[in-house]
Amino acid sequence: MTETPPDSDPARIAAIVYRAEDDVDGLLAAFAFERLRAGDRLGGLVQRNIKDATGRRVDMQLIDLMTGQAIGISQMLGGSAGSCKLDAAGLAESAQAVSRAVAAEVALVVINKFSKQEATGHGLRSEFAEAMVAGLPLLTAVPEKCADAWRDFIGDGGAELPCTRAAVEAWWREAAPADSHHALCAQAPTARTAEQPADDRDWLWRTIC
Repeated sequence: MTETPPDSDPARIAAIVYRAEDDVDGLLAAFAFERLRAGDRLGGLVQRNIKDATGRRVDMQLIDLMTGQAIGISQMLGGSAGSCKLDAAGLAESAQAVSRAVAAEVALVVINKFSKQEATGHGLRSEFAEAMVAGLPLLTAVPEKCADAWRDFIGDGGAELPCTRAAVEAWWREAAPADSHHALCAQAPTARTAEQPADDRDWLWRTIC
């Protein structure tokens, strides 16, 4: 298992430190969608939470930002508590999605979370290290209870952001590669036309929502 990566640029690593009540998954997904629409080359994963009619989460999927593919990562165990465990096949597929993004040298690698699994040496810990060693900008989310483990993992430096869109956008303005489309303009999405290219990223928003 890969441990703390050497020689990573801390200014290009950011973690949104969030509380249980924060909608960090929605924040990361919305930010990623807007950057893709702006033309930035993003790769990695954002999380989609599937809920039942009562608002209870019944499933989790990770969305591959390079393809739009939804990857199932949870196995429901039944019972009134709606408990679940991570799906090993889904986790392996998710790891491959991050590795593809690193190999493609995308402008920004997004990994949905550094949480309990990663803090204990499992999950996508190796893929986090892979992105850092490659020197690519990296954005993730870390629950408050895992913040110390995250700091131990990355060493000194790295940005810790509050769970707000403004904070994430401000970090990206500083961390984005020079050739990235990082002018964050408040524009309403334009209507889709027949002339738009086939790889228009509206599919991502449809998949996440």
